[in-house]
Amino acid sequence: MAAITASMVAELRAKTDAPMMECKKALTEAEGNLEKAEELLRIKLGNKAGKAASRVTAEGVVAASIDGSTGALLEVNCETDFVTKNDSFLALAKAAAELIAKNDPADVAALGALPHSQDGFGPTLEDVRKGLIGKIGENMSFRRFKRFGGGSKLVSYLHGTRIGVVVEFEGDEVAAKDVAMHIAAMKPVALSSSDVPAEMIEKERAVAAGKAEEDRKTAEAAGKPAQPPEIVAKRIEGGVQKYLKEVSLLNQAFVKNDKQTVEQMLKAAGTTVKGFTLYVVGEGIEKKVDDFAAEVAAQVAAAKQSA
Repeated sequence: MAAITASMVAELRAKTDAPMMECKKALTEAEGNLEKAEELLRIKLGNKAGKAASRVTAEGVVAASIDGSTGALLEVNCETDFVTKNDSFLALAKAAAELIAKNDPADVAALGALPHSQDGFGPTLEDVRKGLIGKIGENMSFRRFKRFGGGSKLVSYLHGTRIGVVVEFEGDEVAAKDVAMHIAAMKPVALSSSDVPAEMIEKERAVAAGKAEEDRKTAEAAGKPAQPPEIVAKRIEGGVQKYLKEVSLLNQAFVKNDKQTVEQMLKAAGTTVKGFTLYVVGEGIEKKVDDFAAEVAAQVAAAKQSA
């Protein structure tokens, strides 16, 4: 069995907000598998264990550029929050977003080959990036981008520099902007329930089934009768349907008026959202978590040896 370290417990606790001992138990049961441990905590503790899943640790900024029906959304990463406030770094991100919108590069390598000069560096964007790494003293990279040019109207919303949204729409721009702000706040994973990826649905169904089994064991321990299988099946499916409404944009309660859904608000405004893209800085990136206890112990041991 894999050793459960303090850093593993700390990482799971940071992702789930679950008590430390519960995190350790889950990691032990999952044999050190962080993703499996997180799922076990959700089964035992409910959605509280997943509320911090959107927290990110990598630093950087999201930049957007829109010109009519052409636009781009870009994430640029760096090592520390300090650099995200550096004027040269911000100028690099802004220029890169504009270059993506204008030139439609195939990938990050093609983006770096585009002509650009800044801070005395050039003649390509990649040359500028390398030059700024030397000047600022910190690594930085273009992580991901999306270009928009399908003919739909576009609107963007940046929440600070860490969250960026582009909405493709037809109709009222004010309504579309409101939707972009809603997306930044509520972070839906798909436009509608039917667009939610199958693997996410199956994972949620497994969590609901696990929760039902946990409830059965609790009832059994208390000497209470178990629920009939058909009732359990309905509970599981009900949990899945609730999840689909929570994560699909059109079904979510509109943040500015929770008496109506986003779909109802858009219909009233005569507006159709065709798609959206949401970037959160560092999403899906795991920053190294140091085992400080082990580090201190190693330093003490080294000091004793040198004494």
